[in-house]
Amino acid sequence: MLKRRGFLTLSAVSACGLAGPVAYGAEDPYAPLRRRWCELSLGTGFDPDAPPYAAVLQETGALAAGFLASMRPAAGSLWPDCPYDPPSGITQSYGRLNTMAQACAQAGTGHTGDPDLADAVRQGLAHLDDTVYHPGTTRYGNWWEWQIGSPRLLLDTLVYVEERLPGGLTEELRGRCLAAVDHFVPDTMLGDYTGTSTGANRVDLCRVVALRGILGRAPAKIALARDALSPVFPYVSEGDGLYADGSFVQHTWVAYSGTYGYVLLDGLGRLFALLDGSEWEVTDPGRQIIADSVAHAYAPLLHNGLMMDSVNGRAISRGYLRNDERRVLRSDHYHGHALIAAIALLGESASAAERDRWHAMVKGWIARDRTLPVLTDRQYGVADLARLRKIADGPGPAAAESVGHRLFAAMDRAVHRRPGWAANVAMCSDRITYYENGNGENRRGWHTGAGMTYWWGADFGGDQYTDAFWPTVDPYRLPGTTVSTKPLADNEGGGWGEPKPDVRWVGGTTDGEFAALGQHLRGLSSTLSARKSWFALADCVVCLGAGIAARDGVTVETVVDNRCLGEYGTAALTVDGVRQPGTLGRRTAFRRARWAHLAGHGGYVFPGGTPLHALREARTGSWHDINTTSSPEPFTRRYVTLWCDHGLDPVDARYAYLLMPGASARAVAARAADPHWLTVLANDACRQAIAVHPLGVTAANFWRAGSAGPLCSSGPASVLVRKAPGGRTARLCVAAPVRTGDPVEITWSRPVRAVLDRDPSIEVLASGPGLRLRVRPGTVCATHRCTVRLR
Repeated sequence: MLKRRGFLTLSAVSACGLAGPVAYGAEDPYAPLRRRWCELSLGTGFDPDAPPYAAVLQETGALAAGFLASMRPAAGSLWPDCPYDPPSGITQSYGRLNTMAQACAQAGTGHTGDPDLADAVRQGLAHLDDTVYHPGTTRYGNWWEWQIGSPRLLLDTLVYVEERLPGGLTEELRGRCLAAVDHFVPDTMLGDYTGTSTGANRVDLCRVVALRGILGRAPAKIALARDALSPVFPYVSEGDGLYADGSFVQHTWVAYSGTYGYVLLDGLGRLFALLDGSEWEVTDPGRQIIADSVAHAYAPLLHNGLMMDSVNGRAISRGYLRNDERRVLRSDHYHGHALIAAIALLGESASAAERDRWHAMVKGWIARDRTLPVLTDRQYGVADLARLRKIADGPGPAAAESVGHRLFAAMDRAVHRRPGWAANVAMCSDRITYYENGNGENRRGWHTGAGMTYWWGADFGGDQYTDAFWPTVDPYRLPGTTVSTKPLADNEGGGWGEPKPDVRWVGGTTDGEFAALGQHLRGLSSTLSARKSWFALADCVVCLGAGIAARDGVTVETVVDNRCLGEYGTAALTVDGVRQPGTLGRRTAFRRARWAHLAGHGGYVFPGGTPLHALREARTGSWHDINTTSSPEPFTRRYVTLWCDHGLDPVDARYAYLLMPGASARAVAARAADPHWLTVLANDACRQAIAVHPLGVTAANFWRAGSAGPLCSSGPASVLVRKAPGGRTARLCVAAPVRTGDPVEITWSRPVRAVLDRDPSIEVLASGPGLRLRVRPGTVCATHRCTVRLR
């Protein structure tokens, strides 16, 4: 137990026990802001004795009691297991004090108003100030701990102490703590919009400065924080921030909608709600872009409560953190639920119409997440639970999952949604990294940008990448990828998104429902080169690969799929109508497989047949294997892996298959037996193209000038042609994924009666016997559309 001797002088009123906080007088304009912050953070309008709040509050109380009992101030730590070097120990110490303050400030914890706990919080704050977090300390280690992690927790705790803890906060302790914040987060951090003060980091820094201004009664600091938010709002065209196509990038090169994007949305929601109605209200009209991003940027990546891992950066490797006070799995559902709570929070300062739309989406995600029920997620405090419960129980319908295609070209990601399933493709280029690692995290995420293809169903696959996928999956065999099997070192290529391939042709085109996607792939630290295409259609994704070559002295593989079956899963694998043995460790080679089906998941069709390998295995690993900060507890999961072996140092290998999520074995077999459904028009290093006559679709990715079936392009381009039902009209969608801005001419050898509509970027050069267009594509891989009447 921490001894109180020597610390009682910290509060002139601590001896008064449950006396209220230090009073500022009736004219204090900052008191409403402090109270509002408490309400946002600690919750309001719920019964602390009712579930699920009671359990959360009791857990907070138990944690606080444990921290109080184990607190041992020393020169280099406040708790023996949280040394100040590395500085994450400082942040963790402030986190424990924050939990203790919450237990004292909230009803139902068993420690409400406990004067000993309140004094211990003040003593801990003073000790950290005396020993490490003060103006005399030169920052070391990770900057984030000093400028965001620690000051956020410190300032939140100061608000709780000031507003709700017996004895309140003395001017002396407040002044010392705020001086430390001023030292580590000077006003200059909110000057130029550059370096580490961009995107989500800028929002966090503004949160720190705003609360510091409120606690220190410094109106200029609050105004500075408010005004420094403005650079976050506009769409960006490079680097960190939100793009017009809905992409969100952080750390310059990392697709980060799910984690840093959440931080940005949550932080803005808190600041908007905190300052609304005050003299510091955020009135910049650019904040509407943030409101629009809910549907435009975030919702397409949320599926039945999970946030697609392709936009969660290095956070995919966190799992169970070793120093986590609450044992919480940091999975795709964890990130999804955090974002859902942020949307609910943002709704508090939104228009009524926006709030109604968002509440409908939130209700839908809550209702559909059967993998990890949203309202039982242990990451939530009672404030988030109360907001979400109010929405779940409130009036209005729950929104269904959307259907359509979203291409996030600025971050090399695509999402294809169909009734009953969704798929997500992750690519990389000279703009977006292969993978992000740093701080010992995600050391083996090497191939997550090599065309990894995720997919889920409405009633299956919700836990496919959730449970222990990342520590147990073979990192050389991620689904959808084409990889050299050359061994790679942990953190291969460098950290923080540094490794990027020297390629430009990555992206595609979409009409909002179907899409043509492509990736010029170069292997990480290898000689591998390949062209990969995905044609996203009504009930399948057609996957083509060509020009696959390498000189690494090892084999090259394309992983058709690698499905995690859980700890004891035994899903039946059927190939060409023959059920395969379920023996673990069994590897089977098929000389000419035409189709395969995995019970409870879906199927695969191989046009014309292909050599195929299958492996059923149990794999064991720990989160610590891929993240040094995570738990070493081992997990074992079963997998079924299907892949095409292109051999040793292939020269011009290729593949073709259809991915059919959720399809029955009968449907997969029927598709394989129908030679007329799909025509592969081309599949080589110059172009990849298909025609699907029942859907009226012709699509092509031209890696350079050339022709494929009825389509011809004067240069690199992605083209999707789709006839309307009845065949009287058609729409052409064109994009230039190389993003040079150079014009490209597209010819469609199909009689055209008239051009009905076209984007201003499209010039009609000829129509009649055929259609010839000149497209001026710009430099952002946008889709350019032209609608025609057919003869």
